[in-house]
Amino acid sequence: MGNGFHVQDRFAGGAQYIGGKLRSGTSGRHHEVVNPATGETVYRYELAGTDDVDAAVAAAAAAFPGWSGATPAERSEAMHRFAAVLAGQADDFAYAESLQCGKPIKLSTEFDVPGTVDNTAFFAGAARHLEGKAAAEYDGDHTSYVRREAIGVVGSIAPWNYPLQMAAWKVLPAVAAGNTIVLKPAEITPLTSLMFAQAATEAGIPDGVINIVTGAGKDAGEHLVGHPDVVMTSFTGSTAVGKRVAEIATSTVKRLHLELGGKAPFVVFDDADLEAAVNGAVAGSLINTGQDCTAATRAYVQRPLYDAFVRDVAALMETVRLGDPFDPSTDLGPLISHAQRDRVAAFVERARAYATVVTGGEAPGGDLQDGAYYRPTLVAGAAQDSEIVQSEIFGPVLVVLPFDTDDEGIALANDTPYGLAASAWTRDLYRANRATREIKAGCVWVNDHIPIISEMPHGGYKASGFGKDMSTYSFEEYTQVKHVMYDNTAVARKDWHRTIFGDR
Repeated sequence: MGNGFHVQDRFAGGAQYIGGKLRSGTSGRHHEVVNPATGETVYRYELAGTDDVDAAVAAAAAAFPGWSGATPAERSEAMHRFAAVLAGQADDFAYAESLQCGKPIKLSTEFDVPGTVDNTAFFAGAARHLEGKAAAEYDGDHTSYVRREAIGVVGSIAPWNYPLQMAAWKVLPAVAAGNTIVLKPAEITPLTSLMFAQAATEAGIPDGVINIVTGAGKDAGEHLVGHPDVVMTSFTGSTAVGKRVAEIATSTVKRLHLELGGKAPFVVFDDADLEAAVNGAVAGSLINTGQDCTAATRAYVQRPLYDAFVRDVAALMETVRLGDPFDPSTDLGPLISHAQRDRVAAFVERARAYATVVTGGEAPGGDLQDGAYYRPTLVAGAAQDSEIVQSEIFGPVLVVLPFDTDDEGIALANDTPYGLAASAWTRDLYRANRATREIKAGCVWVNDHIPIISEMPHGGYKASGFGKDMSTYSFEEYTQVKHVMYDNTAVARKDWHRTIFGDR
């Protein structure tokens, strides 16, 4: 895997993709993409400056009339070709994603890449199904119908945890609806976003429809969000940065879509299948080394199952294999950087003052000491209002707390500022229905945690943001709804005119 794929050769033109071509940035500042498993630099490039953002927005604006004017069938056909190109390059995408992120190759190969191909195929079909309310004579004298129209140039910012999938989530609904886009990926993980845009060009999507600017948030990101020719901003990242994005976007009256942080509860009722819950908790908390805003982070376990759950989760976590991301047997890769590893470790170290670290809580040595690795960690005995329960850690750390009544379990699940995802574990239909109604989150799984599908929406409540990725619901973000009304009476003097002048 990755044979013949050389990063420096592939991106020799630079880390900006504007108007269908790679080019170097103009900021005068360089940045390095580092393999977090080894600490080695794999690509060095010049960051985007404001001039690059301006050029990308201009390219997108120039491409907009042609792309938005294409028929849905034409856009759909191009996107089907796009999906085929991505599928044909699946090995290269998986290699590059693991190289820049440290993801285990089995995760990149079986989750990130096929999920992106499926997303592309889904939106290729969805491009032909922009729905509106049925045309009808709602007042008897006029025919009304709804048009969905592309809104223009979208400026999107994607995070580093799922660079390929987040690029797809931003780009696909926007372009399927007829918009053009400028995407700013995280500067530490730009490789697969650039490859994604290149694949679109290979598929025949016109130059300028998809543009990539790779720069720092304070420079390229803020300039993109505030650009007067950008009509919408979509951002995925931390709640703190999302607030800043919102400030800039609202000052220019842009449409805004935010997918922000999470602190997903994992609620285990006393009738749950314990083995299933244990397996689900370990998988749900450790996916992508816990760097997932929907990852299970707070396990609330009803007291009759609590001790067994803690014992069995700790035992299963201790079997998880850390190692080289390109070894097919590796279960858990490094965190994205040493800085992120140290941030996660600091949360756990502070928690030792008020809670018990049941397993993990350390970085491995030996062959892995140069990488940003951290062992799977289970913490018990923390209070509900403690930092480790309330704050987003973004690492392989699960906190477990007991509860007694169903009321208490659901109340605890809702007791953080976040509301992105949650799960409930029970064999009781009524308990499950209650949990799905009362837990305030954009997605609530029952007897599972993490699966996502292209056909269903993803987005949060509360401090986790608003708006939806994936599914046809995402078109609510990327289309302008226009009401069109025709008079059917051919009468010059309408009856309602008397309310303005004259008599009946």
